[in-house]
Amino acid sequence: MVSKVKRLLIGRPMKSNELDHEKLSKVKALAVLSSDALSSVAYGTEQILIVLVAAGFTAIWYSLPIALAVLGLLAILILSYRQTIFAYPQGGGAYIVAKSNLGVPTGLLAGGSLLVDYILTVAVSASAGTDAITSAFPNLHNHSVLIAVTVILLLTIVNLRGVTESASFIAIPVYLFVVSIFVLIIAGVFKYATGGAHANVPEIGAAVSNVSLFLLLKAFSSGCSALTGVEAVSNAIPNFKAPAEKNAAKTLMLMGIILGSMFTGITLLAYWYGITPDTKATVVSQIAESTFGRGGLYFFIQGITAVILFLAANTAYSAFPLLAFMFAKDKYLPHAFMVRGDRLGFSNGIIFLGVLSALLVAAFHGNTESLIPLYAVGVFIPFTLSQLGMMVHWYKTKPKGWQNKFTVNTVGMLTTLTITLIFIITKFSSVWMAFIFLPVVMFVFHRIHYHYLNTADQLRICPATDKPCIKGSTVVVPVSGVTRAVLHSISYAKSLTDNVVAVYVGFDEEEINKMEQKWEEWNPGVRLIVLRSRYRSILRPLVKFIETVEWKTASTDHITVLIPQFVTKHWWQAVLHNQTSLFIRSYLMNQKDIVVATVPYHLHK
Repeated sequence: MVSKVKRLLIGRPMKSNELDHEKLSKVKALAVLSSDALSSVAYGTEQILIVLVAAGFTAIWYSLPIALAVLGLLAILILSYRQTIFAYPQGGGAYIVAKSNLGVPTGLLAGGSLLVDYILTVAVSASAGTDAITSAFPNLHNHSVLIAVTVILLLTIVNLRGVTESASFIAIPVYLFVVSIFVLIIAGVFKYATGGAHANVPEIGAAVSNVSLFLLLKAFSSGCSALTGVEAVSNAIPNFKAPAEKNAAKTLMLMGIILGSMFTGITLLAYWYGITPDTKATVVSQIAESTFGRGGLYFFIQGITAVILFLAANTAYSAFPLLAFMFAKDKYLPHAFMVRGDRLGFSNGIIFLGVLSALLVAAFHGNTESLIPLYAVGVFIPFTLSQLGMMVHWYKTKPKGWQNKFTVNTVGMLTTLTITLIFIITKFSSVWMAFIFLPVVMFVFHRIHYHYLNTADQLRICPATDKPCIKGSTVVVPVSGVTRAVLHSISYAKSLTDNVVAVYVGFDEEEINKMEQKWEEWNPGVRLIVLRSRYRSILRPLVKFIETVEWKTASTDHITVLIPQFVTKHWWQAVLHNQTSLFIRSYLMNQKDIVVATVPYHLHK
């Protein structure tokens, strides 16, 4: 039943040689890897306005120069990451760049920030998509967490079906969103140009007495949340069809052009229409309503905006498993993240991402505003470290024309460093958790790495001197009665060695006498040792007996404990029986340096 459900949800297993068919074209890659960046149009302008309205309605004209500064930063990041793509075509982005040029600890900081950021990406996207739905249908406000978690579950299942299939699923709504936003911008500009918009908006340059540099920097840093996701293309280069780096660079440039155009259009319309943030209606929702009224086009734009906000999480689903794979390959995350699933994707990374992001949504009660500052800091730290790493790379290698490339990355590093500091200073109350969480994540990376190195040291042998030690064998079979499971186990034990002993632990004399009589009548050719337990414990006397056997025979024999266990036909039947054999096995495996094996006997009814 489980296998059938898995096949229904995930699809048929794919052969390893089908991996090339899972590579992405530029059209599909733009949809999958740009969905996070493009979706930020739905809340980037709104984050700027939320800060500015604190100084009054007149201050909203500052959204225009702030948006221009954000566009400048976008251009710098696009050029910088384009250089990174060609310099490091194996992917990994900030993690690989920082690790190669700035050292392993810095690489772990950059990569760890990105891993956390991808988890936040899914949580923010799901929460923001839910906000768009509840803007159109306010009666759903009380169910926002359930809606967000349900969407995360669906996205996890879609991505488990493979990169190509998830890209095909996502491409149509992503491109519909892009088209609908451009239609909204064109219609909105036309309406404004023809005098259809009559909002009383403050003039550009109007004096606002209580606007401070601190407020403007805070608004600018909030607007930079529209740039999250820009790095995803450089992280996921291995997912592209050949020539991977060229296709990745073209996809990155196209994403930057589309993102910049949409962000500019939405910001201009928000100013021209005099839009201010509303807890029950997003900025895009208010612009659409002002342009088209509350009719079919309005609800279509709201619906497709909600869908793209949900699908923005797919950028993380594409990039997180690849980055986790690289960490696992370097022994900083569990090796399970290197395993490809039935559909050739890194399934464990996909599932891990889905579970953690769902827990985050539940913990923050779907509050997008609470997550966005932490989310933005998580991505600007690797932005900065990546630019710094590329500066070191160009200075070390000094290829032809390296000075221009060095200059681009220097400007990018100084800009993103400034944004990071602004975020930390202006939104410390929202991002302070990063200063606790990131060191904890780094500590976990180092502990995992230490474990793998320590394990390798203990398991390593010297081929010249370490040879197999040939010994005899003593097999101990714990028994609870004369049953077919015991018969099956003793038959197997005697096929290995003649030195077999059965052990029975009894609680009172009557049951011990009955067991001894049954064993004598059966006479399987194996000696029965009876242990009396005054405190009704099976483990304690059994362990003492095994220690005695070890003491007597360890120098000449390998000790094997062979545990009989019957296996029920249905899983629920196992609940009806004491699982003593499992407890014995678990204890001995963790406490004793002996061989512990289970001999299963399957029940048929």
